[in-house]
Amino acid sequence: MSSLELVDVSNVDASLFIFGIVFIMLIFGLLSFGILKMFQQRFAAGWYSFGGAVVSFVVFMFALNKWYL
Repeated sequence: MSSLELVDVSNVDASLFIFGIVFIMLIFGLLSFGILKMFQQRFAAGWYSFGGAVVSFVVFMFALNKWYL
């Protein structure tokens, strides 16, 4: 088995793909923003961004479990 094997994603529903991409961008965007705010010494805004990322992840998991699994 090669490490460069292709994965067949043709069976993935388009709505699931878009749903995942939107939430991945939201979660990692909030994490990046939180890190940026921490470097700017704005710790409260950074922690709020980290909290938003955690809340977004929980909502993503709940919606994924409810609608797609």
